[in-house]
Amino acid sequence: MAQQSSTQVASSQKALMLEMKSLQEEPVEGFKITLVDEADLYNWEVAIFGPPNTHYEGGYFKARIKFPIDYPYSPPTFRFLTKMWHPNIYENGDVCISILHPPVDDPQSGELPSERWNPTQNVRTILLSVISLLNEPNTFSPANVDASVMYRKWRDSKGKDREYAEIIRKQVLATKAEAERDGVKVPTTLAEYCIRTRAPAPDEGSDLLYDDYYDDEDLEDEDGEDCCYDEDDSGNEES
Repeated sequence: MAQQSSTQVASSQKALMLEMKSLQEEPVEGFKITLVDEADLYNWEVAIFGPPNTHYEGGYFKARIKFPIDYPYSPPTFRFLTKMWHPNIYENGDVCISILHPPVDDPQSGELPSERWNPTQNVRTILLSVISLLNEPNTFSPANVDASVMYRKWRDSKGKDREYAEIIRKQVLATKAEAERDGVKVPTTLAEYCIRTRAPAPDEGSDLLYDDYYDDEDLEDEDGEDCCYDEDDSGNEES
């Protein structure tokens, strides 16, 4: 049993090191990933910047990803540290999303096994799923029933019922002070949002992170523009 556990730890640490390296070389737009403690690969801190043209524009939201020792065979957990009002986020900040649910057959959940976690998923797909969930909540199986009812009123009234939007607006404003304390400049335009966030340099002697970070010129495309979207992609989303 001890040998099996040791093998799982070695395997999961290798997987997490490779994923961290991948996210440093090809960051996900709108996210910044760091380790909570450089000696612990199993706890990651995530900074999420609210996408432009959405309710969350200008927001600075913190979260933690905690990985099990048998990762990637079991899913991590994703918990917001910032207070969030959303149909699919529990009061304690835990995100309720199919991709983070173990791959078991549970007909009562309304989820197919194929929609749940499998070892081909990774942190990148989790981050993309979370940002998609923020913009398009799932109201069929809400974690926060009151937020779900409020969201449906906003949606069905085509934005005339402003209660849902106003709560999120206040939460976004509340995050600005924390961004200032952390010395973080929150992107407010699509061009700024799409500039990939470089990972901070690790302390000397750290063997968990990598030194091959972006140079400034690596953030530019061949035309010298800081951009992560096509010219014909307006990036507009319904809000």
